[in-house]
Amino acid sequence: MTITVQKLTPLFGARLFGINLRETTRENIGDFLELMDLHAVCAVPHDVPLSNEEHIGFAQLLGPMERSNNKISGTDKRVAYDEIVDQSNLGPTGDIYPEGDRRLAFKRANRLWHTDMSFYPVRATYSALSAHTIPPEGGNTEFIDMRAVYDDLTESMKSKLNELKAEHCYWHSRVLGGGPEPTPKEREARPSSVHPLVNRNDRTGRKSLYLASHIRTIRGLPEREAKSLLEELNSIATQSKYVLSYKWTVGDILVWDNLCTMHRATPFADQSYIRDMRRTTCRETHV
Repeated sequence: MTITVQKLTPLFGARLFGINLRETTRENIGDFLELMDLHAVCAVPHDVPLSNEEHIGFAQLLGPMERSNNKISGTDKRVAYDEIVDQSNLGPTGDIYPEGDRRLAFKRANRLWHTDMSFYPVRATYSALSAHTIPPEGGNTEFIDMRAVYDDLTESMKSKLNELKAEHCYWHSRVLGGGPEPTPKEREARPSSVHPLVNRNDRTGRKSLYLASHIRTIRGLPEREAKSLLEELNSIATQSKYVLSYKWTVGDILVWDNLCTMHRATPFADQSYIRDMRRTTCRETHV
């Protein structure tokens, strides 16, 4: 198998040709993971979207898989696989969520810059998003290379951040993104977690800034100082030179490393058009 690599930006991101993820095995997944370490975000086009079973079959080669259950009140599954997160604007019957539906409000919060599942004690590693239906315009997914962001920080800032840990809370970002206040049961289902602000890739030794809209505060800093630091870091990270905006084609599988990127959804006419995207996510260890 010969893989052709087309870079998506000078810093990071690549589109891979000559690879069919339906045929990826434990024997050749190492080649793909090496490309992930290099590019952080890899897109693999397919003429036909992977089936749910094929999607799961590939994702389980990337590491221990997250298995979801309903944590938002009133949510039922449209895609009947615990390994798949339904990132569409569709309800359980396949209809577009109406304006004002709290489930749609929570999904729109994905338009904030974030890192998948940083609010868990065991963090997400790779996410794989599959495009089944896309709107005629809008709905790109954008990424930031947090390795390059960290590289460009001053040495004094790096030294400061290396000692700090942040508290990540799922509900903080949902409300920040315009969603409703969670119920007590929802808060209990997803408590906050604490992680270092700097991550180091054990395979490459490269460091990256570990930010997300899920961050509520920084441990050991007064609230005002923590807020000011987070605003400064996010202002640096979201500069256009660090951003990749990916335009989808049906059949694409996009894989990214959550430990060295941030990402966000971008708006589209979600009351008029279907955007059917399905995600699997792996974590650092089995939980």
